Amino acid sequence: MPATQIGTSETLLAELRGWVEHETPTTDAAAIDALMNTVAAELEAVGAVLERIPGRDGYGGHLVARIPGPRGGQGRPVLVAGHLDTVWNHGVLSYRVEGDKAFGPGIYDMKAGSFFAFHAVREILRQKVATRAPITLLLTSDEEVGSPTSRELIEREASGACAVLIPEPAGGADKCCVTARKGTGRMVVTVKGQSAHSGGNWQDGRSAVVTLARLITTIHGMVDLDAGTTTNCAPVWGGTRPNVIPNEAGCEVDIRVATVAKGEELVAAIQALAGPQPDGTEVRITGGMNRPPMVETPAVLALYEQARAIAGRIGYDLPKQHRGGGSDGNFTAAMGIPTLDGLGGAGAGAHAEFEHILWRELAPRCATLCELLETLGD
Repeated sequence: MPATQIGTSETLLAELRGWVEHETPTTDAAAIDALMNTVAAELEAVGAVLERIPGRDGYGGHLVARIPGPRGGQGRPVLVAGHLDTVWNHGVLSYRVEGDKAFGPGIYDMKAGSFFAFHAVREILRQKVATRAPITLLLTSDEEVGSPTSRELIEREASGACAVLIPEPAGGADKCCVTARKGTGRMVVTVKGQSAHSGGNWQDGRSAVVTLARLITTIHGMVDLDAGTTTNCAPVWGGTRPNVIPNEAGCEVDIRVATVAKGEELVAAIQALAGPQPDGTEVRITGGMNRPPMVETPAVLALYEQARAIAGRIGYDLPKQHRGGGSDGNFTAAMGIPTLDGLGGAGAGAHAEFEHILWRELAPRCATLCELLETLGD
């Protein structure tokens, strides 16, 4: 057990509820900043050294909180990083508790895990618990859209860290933490055609939708499940009315790969589809990889074994898994910093209407993260 007193799952859930009911869609910078203000005030009150990074490009701001640790802050810190933004628009889901499950927007991905990080850091400071190394808490506002304004900050903070802990949700029925993730990419395909009357002048039209349909089947054909490569074309748009040959169409393309080389290969193959088409339409393709793969290394496995031993002493098993979804841990792992992911709440339904946590597991899982923060260091 950590030296820090974490509290019960009931008390953790009571405070977490406020975070969940304070909804924070990625698209609502003001809502995210308001919750960030609450977090910052709590941490400042117990002595954390804060840095606020203002939002830009329509996204909320970010927060860095530091605990000096022993030796006046000397030594490489442990970085714990989470995000406050969620995929849910206001009012789509509501908070409720049914038995062992607590439901709500973003409660699993990843309000519970980010709350773990905040709560552990706050209580370490409040209770004046000695840690082996300094601690840096980083909370960001744009992870759900690929971390466009926070990646540089994440990499800055990770560059001097001895380890990175990512309290994204624990995964699967076995409630695993994560030692490897696929790399992720996002591309946008747009097609320009020529409008015409679909009855009187069909031959003068150039259907952007037909071209897009052909491209989608080609991109779908690049899937290789055995190699860990997937593509998904969605959302898809095009056309105006049934009697008008569509002059515009497009889609977004989600990419998941197991290696950097495969990501480069797949992006090049999709980009090669751009340009003038034989039917007279024109294709434009933008985007590429936005998160490198998180690769399981001996250093990551050593970090995992420390976490598993702590969990065992607390009273639960902590298996590991490789996960298809990306996180900010992809960035830090690619820098060669030992990174352990999936240390957040247990539950299910990320990005789904039934998103929930198993709230009775809040205290033991938060305690595991807290003990890692207390004991990791050079």
